[in-house]
Amino acid sequence: MPALLDYVLYTVLAWLGLKLGILLLNLGFFPVLRREKLRGPRPTVSLLVPARNEAHNLRETLPGMLLQGVQEILVLDDHSTDGTAQVVEAFSRQDARVRLLPGLPKPEGWMGKTWACFQLAQAAQGEVLLFSDADVYWRKHGVRAVLARMERERAGLVSVYPRQITPSLAERVLLPLIDDVLLCYLPYPLIATPFPSAAAANGQVMAFTRQAYLSAGGHAAVRGEVLEDVRLAQKTKAAGERLAVALGGGLVAVRMYRSFAEIIEGLGKNLIEFHGKSRVLLALSYLGHLTAYTLCWPLALLEPGWLWVGGLGLLERLLLGLKTGREGWEWVLVPLAPLFSTPIYLRSGQKRYTWKGREYTR
Repeated sequence: MPALLDYVLYTVLAWLGLKLGILLLNLGFFPVLRREKLRGPRPTVSLLVPARNEAHNLRETLPGMLLQGVQEILVLDDHSTDGTAQVVEAFSRQDARVRLLPGLPKPEGWMGKTWACFQLAQAAQGEVLLFSDADVYWRKHGVRAVLARMERERAGLVSVYPRQITPSLAERVLLPLIDDVLLCYLPYPLIATPFPSAAAANGQVMAFTRQAYLSAGGHAAVRGEVLEDVRLAQKTKAAGERLAVALGGGLVAVRMYRSFAEIIEGLGKNLIEFHGKSRVLLALSYLGHLTAYTLCWPLALLEPGWLWVGGLGLLERLLLGLKTGREGWEWVLVPLAPLFSTPIYLRSGQKRYTWKGREYTR
């Protein structure tokens, strides 16, 4: 038994060491959006917002979208049962750039979001198609910063990871894990390589040149994908277009979920996709995280070497918070993350799931 524990200890130390090494690289190289001016002419922009039961979010986020100086803001109402349409219509009466599009029935084989984005792209007039989720908060000059990065990188696609707004304990514990996956597993220099597999993207904010969007096949090419953002980024690179990603910093933020139940449903629908749709890998991932970040502390009573594991886990979250602009004390919550994520793993392992009132089969 002691030999087995030693093997597990060294394996976990190697894993955390690798993650920390990638994170240290990304601390220096991973870009954060900042206010800057375009060097050349500003392209016309269509800000495209898929919305299904998003009335509560749009009341708060549309004012920020109106500050961006875009040519049009199209909001597609995907058969909402709340007041989404009424909220958008109220804004459209104040500003003619805001336009409500009624969504068509979803065809078989499409995910709800890919179908909504496809319809938005068909209606858009801009040279740049900027897809933004309804819960994304845009600060002044945020879109200009995205366009400046597109110009500097000569990119066909720029995707932004907004800063997470997390007022509740569950949000503070769990949602930084989204940044952890990005910054601790993907070395930023790989993004610049031509290999399609070395791609990352966040569907919350994706800005395409029209040419890049068409070359990649648009959302029709990823119609049935749960991770449509990553797949579309891969197809964009495969089409010979350049990809750029950035953190939102102080310009783009998001509050993804309003309750623990929403977090379970939202993260649970995607988690198994990051494990190759394998329930075995999903289970091993859970056990690995539970051991590395939670069980390490009681195990240290048997073997002091586990204190190194716990320390590396805390250091990882501290550095991650510094990069993404999180509050400094949140690193102490790390041991709670695997415990809070237990229902997410269980949800992700199920064959059927519900999202936005629609039922899907994996």
